[in-house]
Amino acid sequence: MKIAVYPGSFDPITTGHLDIIHRISRIYDEVIVLVSHTPNKNYLFSTIERFQMVQDCVENFKNVKVETHQGLTIDYLKSKNLNIIVRGLRAVVDFEYEMAMANMNKKLYPEVETILMFSTPDYYYISSRAIKEIARFNGKLDGLIPDNVKPLLIQKLKEVMR
Repeated sequence: MKIAVYPGSFDPITTGHLDIIHRISRIYDEVIVLVSHTPNKNYLFSTIERFQMVQDCVENFKNVKVETHQGLTIDYLKSKNLNIIVRGLRAVVDFEYEMAMANMNKKLYPEVETILMFSTPDYYYISSRAIKEIARFNGKLDGLIPDNVKPLLIQKLKEVMR
C-alpha cells in the first residue's frame, strides 16, 4: 500500500491545497494531510482549528485522513514507517526552497522520497499568506479558499484585530 504524506501549516487551507490533495488522492492508496506545528511560526489559527478546517474540507475523500505533528516531518514519517512526502510547487521561487528541504530530508532519512506536484495554473498564485492579507482588507475570497473556511477566517481576523 502506497501512503503519501502531504505536510503543511494550512493556515488556512486554500483551494490550491485542496487541488493538490485531490490529485494525489488519485495516485496514492492513502494520503495523510499532516497539519504541522512549528513553535517559531506565528499562526493565525491554532493547530486544533487548522486540523478541524482541513478535516471538514476532506471529509468526502475516502482515502484521505488528517493528522497533526509538532517537530520535523521526517520524525513523523519515521514513527509511522512511511517514506513518501508530497509537496506542492507553485512557482519557480518555491523550487529552490523545496529542493533544499528535500535534500535535507534525504540526508536525515535516506529512505524518504519527496514528490513535487506542480500547482494547477488556476491556483499557482494562491498562498495562505496572501489569503490572510486579502481577508484583512475585506477583499474578495471567492474561489481562493473553501466556502466553509471563509467565515472562520473572517471571524478569526475580527478576534485578532480587537
